[in-house]
Amino acid sequence: MNDSPDIKKEIKQSKPFEYKSAEAIVALLRTTDEIKRRISEVTAREDITPQQYNVLRILRGAGYDGLPTLEVGKRMIERSPGITRLIDRMEKKGLVTRNRSGSDRRCVPCKITSRGIEVLDSLRDPMARIEADIDQKMSSNNLDLLIELLAELRK
Repeated sequence: MNDSPDIKKEIKQSKPFEYKSAEAIVALLRTTDEIKRRISEVTAREDITPQQYNVLRILRGAGYDGLPTLEVGKRMIERSPGITRLIDRMEKKGLVTRNRSGSDRRCVPCKITSRGIEVLDSLRDPMARIEADIDQKMSSNNLDLLIELLAELRK
């Protein structure tokens, strides 16, 4: 087997992977963990989690009308079964508001507040630095290929 030594060295594994797919999964999870750790360090500056950051970005993109809670949950990068609790915590922090719809009591639209927009604005540059670091490590062609390969895996 022609294992790449990088991930094996990182996790201090001496035996070869039984399957190439196992090595790919470990490398993907290790990379995801590294990126998530860096994002967590940035979002912690504003006392929010990466999931809360994701919700704020979704709601900012939704515009004035906002989105129903369950739709926010569907659009999240990391889907959270506890979207209502997540939104509850964000509402207590003054980052979002919710109002029951008069016509459909089950529909609870969420909107980003001015405080939520301020938080996103304060995190713009540090998040851009994470993205720029990745841009420096990989060529545009390799990033396109990575995006394509990851999409193939998600199918």
